[in-house]
Amino acid sequence: MTTPTAQGFWMPGEWERHSGCWMAWPCRPETWPEGSFDAACEAYAEVAQAISRFEPVTMVCDPADVAEASLACGAGVPILPLPISDSWVRDTGPSFVIDGKGGLAGVHWGFNAWGGNYPDCAKDRDVGRLILDHKQIQRFAAPLVMEGGSFHVDGEGTLLTTEQCLLNPNRNPGLSKAEIERHLMDHLGVSSIIWLGEGYQDDETDGHIDEIALFVRPGVVMAITTDDPGDANFKAFQDNLDRLKRARDAKGRALEVIPVQQPTRRDENGARLTLSYTNLYIANGGVVMPAFEDAADDEAFRAVRKAFPDREVVQINALDIVRGGGGIHCITQQQPAIGA
Repeated sequence: MTTPTAQGFWMPGEWERHSGCWMAWPCRPETWPEGSFDAACEAYAEVAQAISRFEPVTMVCDPADVAEASLACGAGVPILPLPISDSWVRDTGPSFVIDGKGGLAGVHWGFNAWGGNYPDCAKDRDVGRLILDHKQIQRFAAPLVMEGGSFHVDGEGTLLTTEQCLLNPNRNPGLSKAEIERHLMDHLGVSSIIWLGEGYQDDETDGHIDEIALFVRPGVVMAITTDDPGDANFKAFQDNLDRLKRARDAKGRALEVIPVQQPTRRDENGARLTLSYTNLYIANGGVVMPAFEDAADDEAFRAVRKAFPDREVVQINALDIVRGGGGIHCITQQQPAIGA
């Protein structure tokens, strides 16, 4: 079986030029706490409108919700009716790759609802294929069960991920670490993989990288941390920082690490929410990042603005998205511009 890498494809960094952004409209009220579904829909629409200032946005939508989604998002966000089970298109949609010669393709990962967290995900197994078929884009079916939010690339051969997620037996129990690395290299055009350890405590994605770290540009990584030794995430986050500081990328460079403090906000029952400032979307000329009505919001905004000095940073209250289990990066998927 031929692979994207064998055909000269690779996944570019998220800061490279996009032809557009994909999103998916919420359709599963039980994903959110009782009474918060409508607020989540409003937050999705706000994110779509913010990104559409910088690049085109297409909203995938269950056919039954077309009118609602269209009204909420406005005329500037076209709607694509497709059968979907949920609205986390980063994880269910295709990961786009380019060949630098005008070619564009999509990698379609296997999907089992984050290790079997939800029983009725059959429609979402096909979302990647349906998007690629609609756009008449070449598809590579990867022999891996995983999600787009579980990895981040620098576009120059390096991939960042976590052991907690990709080595979790609830995804690919029959594959070794070396076999998983080979599939990543074959499908994303990378040659070096940096493994972090664990993500947030009680993260139902089992440690998706977009909750804890992202490449800002080649050689530079922003990572979530906490200075509180009594915090449940302290040990894991310190270990991740240590790994990043020791790592070398595919070009042999040591990484510049930008630490960003995690928010301290908790839910109404005192439980920690999986709130992360690295769960953001890099758009053409802009960055759409979360706020959480937290004391750390302003400091995080300044850190992101400094890290992306050539882009306008837009901060959106993402609490109503997070209550469903993800963030702004989780609900978006960039489609790179070919020939960029």
